[in-house]
Amino acid sequence: MIREQILQKIKEFDRIIIHMHIRPDGDCYGAGFGLKNIIKESFPNKEVYVVGESAEYVDFIGTPDEIEDELFKDALSIVVDTASQDRVSDQRFKLSKYVIKIDHHIPVSDYGDLIYVDTTRPATAQIILEFFLKFQEELKLNMEAATALYTGIVTDTGRFRFRSVTADTFIAVAHLLDYGLDFVDILTRLSAKSESLMKLQGYVLLNFQKTENGVAYIKMTPDIINQFDVSLEEATSLVNELSTLEDCPVWMLFAEYENNIVRARLRSKGPAIDKLANKYDGGGHALACGANLGTWDKTDDLLKDADQLVKEYKNSLK
Repeated sequence: MIREQILQKIKEFDRIIIHMHIRPDGDCYGAGFGLKNIIKESFPNKEVYVVGESAEYVDFIGTPDEIEDELFKDALSIVVDTASQDRVSDQRFKLSKYVIKIDHHIPVSDYGDLIYVDTTRPATAQIILEFFLKFQEELKLNMEAATALYTGIVTDTGRFRFRSVTADTFIAVAHLLDYGLDFVDILTRLSAKSESLMKLQGYVLLNFQKTENGVAYIKMTPDIINQFDVSLEEATSLVNELSTLEDCPVWMLFAEYENNIVRARLRSKGPAIDKLANKYDGGGHALACGANLGTWDKTDDLLKDADQLVKEYKNSLK
């Protein structure tokens, strides 16, 4: 019923503005630009924009639009892949006449006039793809949309390696391959690394640390990022370099963002870590989260709590 309402709102509005979260990842980008291209292909006379920050490593999908405040008047805003409204990159969605939230994260806060959250889906891009498939007699796909949606799904599932992947994920993606999508080209683009990033990758593997019970972590301080001449986005993309350590079910990457705010990327292949992230002003999925620490000193507090969580988890397996 909710999806029918979303389609009706898309039909109703002549101007649609799609919003992403701050520091957008591949799924956020894929969902946003995938939806934009589906709407534009299906309804050529509509104005459709994607607003927010750019993401360099998936910029082959598209470039966010820069629009004036006046365009939000009488517009429909659709916010994708964003659990709480404070994380919406362009807060002008509040100026729109109607707001829809489409997401797959564990809900943190309710916002918007219409909310569609499906936590059983590993990526918001899959939700958008399934939305298209449900109404494919009325909606149209193009290669730009297919590329964006596949990119969103493949990045948020870790190349289909995460437990959140279901048979429905492969069924949905199969439609993109039947459409003629060159998935090899996309994977090649996503796998490409600059020489500087490869050297930083080596640094991570040589310099990561572990807590007593098995939390692997690396601190990407500004001097390290400057030393290797990479962007913050590139540096933080290396979080999963620590995922294959056999005795570390939880791993983290710490980095300093704008206004000297320290944040953490948390990942797990064992215990749920979303409640741990919540404790540190963060959230996300059960096995993949973010946390806002504020200062480097608080990394020790998070690591201590995570180490205790891993200890309890390992004891439960005995």
